Amino acid sequence: MSKFDVSSPNFNWSELGFSYRQTNCHIIYKFKGGQWDKGELVSEPYLPIHIAATTLHYGQNCFDGLKAFRMKDGKVRVFRPQANGERIIQSCEYCMMAPPTIEMFLDGIKRVIKANIEYVPPYGSGASLYIRPVLFGTQAKVGVSSSDEFAFIIFVTPVSDYYKGGMSNPVRSLIMANSDRAAPYGSGHVKIGGNYVATVRSSYLAKKRGYPILLFLDSATKTYIEEFTTSNFFALTPCDSRGKRHYVTPKSHSILNSVTNMSLERIAKEILGWEVERRRINISEVEEGKFNEIAACGTAVVITPVGEIDREIIKEDGNIDIEKNIIGDGTTVGSGLTDLYQTLIHIQNGEIEDPFEWMWPTNGIEAEN
Repeated sequence: MSKFDVSSPNFNWSELGFSYRQTNCHIIYKFKGGQWDKGELVSEPYLPIHIAATTLHYGQNCFDGLKAFRMKDGKVRVFRPQANGERIIQSCEYCMMAPPTIEMFLDGIKRVIKANIEYVPPYGSGASLYIRPVLFGTQAKVGVSSSDEFAFIIFVTPVSDYYKGGMSNPVRSLIMANSDRAAPYGSGHVKIGGNYVATVRSSYLAKKRGYPILLFLDSATKTYIEEFTTSNFFALTPCDSRGKRHYVTPKSHSILNSVTNMSLERIAKEILGWEVERRRINISEVEEGKFNEIAACGTAVVITPVGEIDREIIKEDGNIDIEKNIIGDGTTVGSGLTDLYQTLIHIQNGEIEDPFEWMWPTNGIEAEN
């Protein structure tokens, strides 16, 4: 047992919430001399790092997030790790960092889960093992340039539903008039720390006003929907005469390519038989009531229904008005979001067939003998 306050895995899994809990260990790989080492499992959750490391001064870092589940057959599998591996490679290349290979990424995930297998919540608990890969520059540099040395860490921590009981009741969202998430040709499409810290202050101010999440429009024209603070945006049209809907999500260089969103698109099209559109979405489509269900989606929350989108409008005198837009009835979770959520959760838990072979590896992950 580690001396670093390792929590007992014998706790109420459904009451974990979404916060960090110390486990047995994490894995760290180091890049030096043009190559990665073979990685080491480490119990101490602190890292010695040079005071001039590029990650500390110039934000040369990226991260990702995914989950492992103990499924109905008792085996532990990870949801779509190859997709997250491809995304962190893209983030590394954008930030001029040495990327891990997909094989190294998967090896690290498997090794750290094996070493912390008792922290994978039991089937039926509504909880999962959250996996956080993070890669950053460690070389000492004072001038602005890329590091030649890097660390790649994967740690895990058990989490329960972001919202108790699964999906929350619909939340209120705000579009702030004087707040942007990303520039049109900036870094919004990669998962780097700078994209998130840029929204911390505005998110804090919004929450004080009763808005759990912010929605951002494109920073150039303030016309087209981009994404929520930490999640992709998608919307559903009402059912037509055949019971079919349209799943609509934004297309933009400035938004992160969410693995959850991509998965929901495939479920919508190939399982539920809906039409899927990835295109530019004018905010006027929300204001005109074209969509009767709207949600934020991501690894942590899966789906967060949105019942109201309010927009700040700057008047000629400089004062700000609030334009309210109620989605559906504003208070209940729609049947379309419920169908998407239940289908994805059932695949992750092994309660229905996995037609896309998303759960990895097929034979599961087991503890070392």
